[in-house]
Amino acid sequence: MGMNKNTVLGWATLIIIIMGLVLIALGAFRYDETAGWGFGATGVGFLANAWVFSSLKGRL
Repeated sequence: MGMNKNTVLGWATLIIIIMGLVLIALGAFRYDETAGWGFGATGVGFLANAWVFSSLKGRL
């Protein structure tokens, strides 16, 4: 069973969502200083990229 473009985008979206949530959790619970804001902002950026990947899933 091969992977087509939609399957690859689906897996990439899932991985990016997980990484975004991990980065936000690191920023919220691990780092209390300025670095926490950076981790949180990067996590939000990852979630925005996952949203773009998810919207491209049926169009490519």
